[in-house]
Amino acid sequence: MRIAVSSDMDEPLARLVVDELRRRGHTVLAHGALRPGDRQDWAWSAEAAARDVSDGRADQAVVCCWTGTGASIAANKVPGVRAALCGDAYTADGARKWNDANALALSLRLTSAPLLAEILDAWFAGAASEDEDDRANVAHLTRLAEAAR
Repeated sequence: MRIAVSSDMDEPLARLVVDELRRRGHTVLAHGALRPGDRQDWAWSAEAAARDVSDGRADQAVVCCWTGTGASIAANKVPGVRAALCGDAYTADGARKWNDANALALSLRLTSAPLLAEILDAWFAGAASEDEDDRANVAHLTRLAEAAR
């Protein structure tokens, strides 16, 4: 799978995300502080990763900033992207299942290496729910985004 990864800071966790994704066999498209010459600010770097998803260059994204909140907000402004700030495996599983999230937002401050592994395990094991209500919610999000344009 092709995964766009962004971070506004060249922190050990951001590098670990890249390494862990590659170890799991994914192709990584790096942005922000993870790619020389890129604008590092969270709004720009998260947007770049989200645009990779929106434009079909990546299947999913992982966006990082100090709290994860700003990266999540920026990614969610890109059409077709549903970013979820996940601080644990249960939230990552729910984001994939109930929200059909295609971008994982992480806090560089709060995510430890063992927690990252658990979150990624849950994220990649998860799949979108086929439940009618869950699908209706995701479809409604799509309509809201289209109406906002």
